[in-house]
Amino acid sequence: MTVAPIRPAVRETIASSRAVAPASRVRRAVLRSPVYLALAVAAVVSVLPFAWMVIASTHTTADLFATPLPVLPGGELWANLARLEESVQFGRVMLNSALIAVIYTVFSSIVSVMCGYGLATYRFRGRGVLLGIVLVTMMIPMQVLLVPLFQMMASAGWIDTYQAVILPFLANAFGIFLMRQAFLDFPVSLVEAARIDGADELRTFYRIVLPVARPQVAALIIYTFISQWNAFIWPLLMLNTESNYTVPVALNTMIGLSRVDYSGLMLGSLLATLPLMLLFLVFQRQFVTGLLGGAVKG
Repeated sequence: MTVAPIRPAVRETIASSRAVAPASRVRRAVLRSPVYLALAVAAVVSVLPFAWMVIASTHTTADLFATPLPVLPGGELWANLARLEESVQFGRVMLNSALIAVIYTVFSSIVSVMCGYGLATYRFRGRGVLLGIVLVTMMIPMQVLLVPLFQMMASAGWIDTYQAVILPFLANAFGIFLMRQAFLDFPVSLVEAARIDGADELRTFYRIVLPVARPQVAALIIYTFISQWNAFIWPLLMLNTESNYTVPVALNTMIGLSRVDYSGLMLGSLLATLPLMLLFLVFQRQFVTGLLGGAVKG
């Protein structure tokens, strides 16, 4: 079998395309260079506060007000850590925040996933009205709910308890809406086939429906955990004992009327940020995929 020779015209076309390709790549790189430059500047600006927090946590408060400002880490890290533990029992409040955030995330995610599945899959009278009510609750300011919720917790005798921090906000409107969007395009025929085969509703939900929405569930878990970890106003109202404080509440107690321990405050903020950064870095792909998947569905 012989191979036909390449015609001169075809050979010239291939040669010209190869010559144009590097030029087009250079042109695209030049056109995109302002975008890359802007992204690089934005990245540096975003990292600077965190870098300053790392530097400030290794110096004394007096060093932070010296001239010039320190630009390299110092040697006061362990002294600041010991003072932080002595002043606010930081190890204990970190465990408190982790316990509250984990319990809240587990139960709030269960409620959001099941409510979103019900609103997306089942057809019943008033479903649109119920969804509208859920969305309207997202527009109610938190400050409006503080007084009635506080009265409810006081009448139940739950002041200074963890259940008072966790239970009032288990039904998260954003989480319900996110999971509803995730389940909208799920084929109902698969659910009906599972019912014909004898599977009950819970088994159908956990074995067939839930695995399809894993990215959205991962995004929901990350969002819920971060929001509860950073919660401040409601834990501040509910928790009165120092041993029950969460991280934001404990760090707030370090701000006095006449003196503020800025180095200890920076170290506490740094340690409180590290678990969230680790969580996001581990589940970054699922978080982005889940949010985009929930945003583009009907």
